[in-house]
Amino acid sequence: MKERIRERARELGFDDCRFAAATAPAGAAQFQKWLAAKHFGQMHWMERQAPKRLDPQKILPGAKSVICVAASYHLARNQRSEAAGNHAPAAESFSAPPATETGATGVIARYARLDDYHDVLGEKLKRLAQFVDETGGPSARSLWYVDTGPILERDYAQRAGLGFIGKHTNLISRQFGNWIFLAEILTTLELEPDPPEQNHCGRCTRCLTACPTGAITAPFELDARKCISYLTIELKGPIPVEFRRAIGNRVFGCDDCLAACPWNRFAREGRLMKSHVREDLQQPALTEWLALDEKSFQQKFAGSPILRAKRRGFLRNVCVVLGNIGNESALPALEKAARDPEPLIAEHARWAMDEIRARAKPKRNPPA
Repeated sequence: MKERIRERARELGFDDCRFAAATAPAGAAQFQKWLAAKHFGQMHWMERQAPKRLDPQKILPGAKSVICVAASYHLARNQRSEAAGNHAPAAESFSAPPATETGATGVIARYARLDDYHDVLGEKLKRLAQFVDETGGPSARSLWYVDTGPILERDYAQRAGLGFIGKHTNLISRQFGNWIFLAEILTTLELEPDPPEQNHCGRCTRCLTACPTGAITAPFELDARKCISYLTIELKGPIPVEFRRAIGNRVFGCDDCLAACPWNRFAREGRLMKSHVREDLQQPALTEWLALDEKSFQQKFAGSPILRAKRRGFLRNVCVVLGNIGNESALPALEKAARDPEPLIAEHARWAMDEIRARAKPKRNPPA
């Protein structure tokens, strides 16, 4: 049965498929500690759904197994550019001085430069779940999730042997590095578990050092409230002023801790996602995006994960990035944004203008 399911998963395009027992997650105590510290920020569903995350039986009564699948979103062209000397981690980290030309561009997290993985993987996973139920017989029942259900997916992925949870709290595959999507099927079928993966971080702390805001407060501990991915995607209100400059040129999400991981040297291009690249999201022209109204925003990002931030959140991010890397040529667009009927956008536009004007002031020579 396992091999038939695994073969079907590969036929559907998944790069790996492993199996775990549907018992309580090994990281339950650590998860409860994280909740108690309120490190989830505004992601209150994590707290509301905690009982289900701690007990798969509360999701699917009678669940016996978790089928864990992975799909790599690494692109070979990223590997080629790094080999040619244009190292992606350095290029995608904010270390450059403010832009001196018009058309400042920002950076979008790698996963979001593709079609929305929820849709791409979901269509395939639904078919795999149907296959599991049909193969398992009339008593088989399954539920599938692509990063949407109340399940500690990285915990089960490590238990199933897909990879190990790194010090940045993300899953690392020894075959695909950090660039992987995860999805799961809970099933009432009893399938023999695969051997779990062991941690292979060793003494490495590159991800902790790479984090621009210190969100990785200790190995295996993340304070989401400081994480740039949280600040630019999940946070619905103003970005705290103390974090705005650290956001640098990151418009949506952050890859810094992932890109720093040495296991990425083994990354391989996946089969499922490589045909879903969004070329228009590779180097976003910020002032053009700042002009998007609600309708054009919806049209521009149809089928993209960026819709999650909504127009107000995304243009908020664009303003912050322009405040960090823009020059005076960006002021007209920001002045218009400062009159936007959405207060969140207007406030961040005013902040960005102040930042640009402060940089543009001539520096006085100290008195002799």
